[in-house]
Amino acid sequence: MRVTILSLLLLLGGCAGPNLSDYRDEQPRLVPSEFFQGELTARGVVKDRSGAVIRTFDATIDASWDDDGVGTLDEVFQYNDGETDTRVWTLTPEQDGYRATAGDVTESGFMEWQGNAIHMNYVLEVPYGDGTINVRMDDWMYQVTPDTVINETTMSKWGVQVGEVVLVIQKTGSDQGQ
Repeated sequence: MRVTILSLLLLLGGCAGPNLSDYRDEQPRLVPSEFFQGELTARGVVKDRSGAVIRTFDATIDASWDDDGVGTLDEVFQYNDGETDTRVWTLTPEQDGYRATAGDVTESGFMEWQGNAIHMNYVLEVPYGDGTINVRMDDWMYQVTPDTVINETTMSKWGVQVGEVVLVIQKTGSDQGQ
């Protein structure tokens, strides 16, 4: 019986995700107000729960910060099926991070970062059938070069993974390397 319980605990411990502190010494440092500044582009895929790619997209992001340190990320997505979607994030400074809100975000996220990584968890309202459903988004971003961030997001409903989004965000033009 003890072996079974110990095995179960080890298995569950192995399923735990990364901790943000795991990245505290990684370079280059990802500071949201520095990377998300000016014009950025993104290209990515949406996967279903089996891991199959069901959509691809390109996006533009117009990022700015006001004098109070509040950030705005104005995102426009163009999907391979012709659909266009927009999302405007507001990042409001709070404690050691940002409170992240947007029109289709039904439960705001708290954006934290250390080293080269950002983590944010929030609930997004997405189209489904003739209506919408709310899905939990577990969002991880990793800066791999001064002008490139890789973003992986796991989508879940009732604790069950229903999909994933993987994308690359890049600074464009004169914003590269800043």
